[in-house]
Amino acid sequence: MYNQIIEALILSASLSIILALLLSKLGGKNKAGNLYVMVRGGTPRAVGLAPFITLLLFLPYPFKYLVAVMGVLAFLDDVLGRKKSSRVPVEWGQIFRGMGMILVMVIGYPYLGIAAILVALMIQPLNIADMQPGTACSSIIVMSSLVIFLMLVNGNTTYLLVPSILLAGCVGYAPLDYKGKVMLGEVGNHSMAIALGISFFLLGGLTGLVIMFLVNVLWIAFLRRKNLQKFLEMKLSIKKPTWGDYFMDVLTGGGMGDLIRKIVLKNKQIIIKNPFLIKLGFRRLLYNPFAGE
Repeated sequence: MYNQIIEALILSASLSIILALLLSKLGGKNKAGNLYVMVRGGTPRAVGLAPFITLLLFLPYPFKYLVAVMGVLAFLDDVLGRKKSSRVPVEWGQIFRGMGMILVMVIGYPYLGIAAILVALMIQPLNIADMQPGTACSSIIVMSSLVIFLMLVNGNTTYLLVPSILLAGCVGYAPLDYKGKVMLGEVGNHSMAIALGISFFLLGGLTGLVIMFLVNVLWIAFLRRKNLQKFLEMKLSIKKPTWGDYFMDVLTGGGMGDLIRKIVLKNKQIIIKNPFLIKLGFRRLLYNPFAGE
């Protein structure tokens, strides 16, 4: 197992460097499309292909199937960018992401049971984390390390390889991300999110998955707290945001959460005045960007 972990680390690090150089070169010639974005002076996107490929090669069956379907469809999201469908009022990326989540639930059900639903939903907090350099990596590194530690303490080492390969793949990629020189893209954060969710389940079943899922959301909210405060106050006019608002933003923010709000709330905006609900983050949970349209 140790040889596999070392090989996974080396492969992920090597692929990350190669992809970063290749996409930067193509981006400079305007040939990389949506895989090179003009952020921080130009940044290769979807370098998360490196840990994704690493997971595919080293994860045991059947778990690599779940990572595979989510990663492939997430990569299509990266390639297409924010291109909208002519038939439905959503982006193609959102369609492929939704298809990936549904497939993870369906394919994962025989192995994970109802927990496959929550494993698929793991992509939400990791997708939000990837908006800030290094945050998604910090989430993966800390949480997978915690899973490994708890597995060793409990003597539950049967599936120790799963979080270990995830950790190795992330560590190999992480240095460039912490420097803000690359982005995971949807293929990176989505595939690693599924692997992390599977790790949570292997640690403690459905109960362990629920607990670790919530801990992960809180950890990401803590990592992003400064940026979230500015975002909530300046963009959403949520004054003096609470930890509940941070938690709800990580749990329900982004395009997928806003799409659900649009379907449920339509053009209504619910004003929250109850102090207890404010502390729980209901101002962010029920904030509707489509209100008044």
